[in-house]
Amino acid sequence: MKHMFKEITLQLLQGFGENLTLFGLTLIMSMPLGLLICFGSMSRFQPLRWLARTYVWIIRGSPLLLQLFIVFYVPGLVFGAPMKNRMMAALVAFVINYSAYFSEIYRGGIESISVGQYEAGHVLSMKRSQVFMRIVLPQVIKRIMPPISNEIITLSKDTSLARVIAVAEVIMVAERFTAKGLVWPLFYTGVFFLLFSGFLTLLFGFIEKKLNYYRG
Repeated sequence: MKHMFKEITLQLLQGFGENLTLFGLTLIMSMPLGLLICFGSMSRFQPLRWLARTYVWIIRGSPLLLQLFIVFYVPGLVFGAPMKNRMMAALVAFVINYSAYFSEIYRGGIESISVGQYEAGHVLSMKRSQVFMRIVLPQVIKRIMPPISNEIITLSKDTSLARVIAVAEVIMVAERFTAKGLVWPLFYTGVFFLLFSGFLTLLFGFIEKKLNYYRG
């Protein structure tokens, strides 16, 4: 029994490695992309603003599950060029989805800063870029940290959706044991997500305390 538990744990850990890979790469790509989309949605150039906000509306208004199917199947059905790398398809769908959510968090944080903050910087003869980097950005980071941390913790659990296009993440690995009559590995996967979510919660709690130097 101990040998079986150890063997199953090792296989589940290998599957969870796929979840962590998808999680990490999604963050690395979607957070800066979300910032670009945010600037687009706030642009004074109306066509760009309209394009960015339409993108966000479509992505936030449709399920991530559907987006996974679209990214994986549509290239093959429409263009005759099927996605051969399932992890890559999952990554593209996740980056598209989460960049839209991050962009709205960024936009909300930036727009929450009063005009007086910009005016104060200009009175001090600071350039617009200096005002943003030295005055606005520190306040924005502090204000968006709670919603960003919540979105990142949600991402850690959403990675399990990648199994619908046969990415061998932890729940898909557990389902293989279920087919053999072992149900407990499926519930055991919850431990992996709980521990990782707990780690992220502690990490972001620490970061938020560090950001309490500014209480404006």
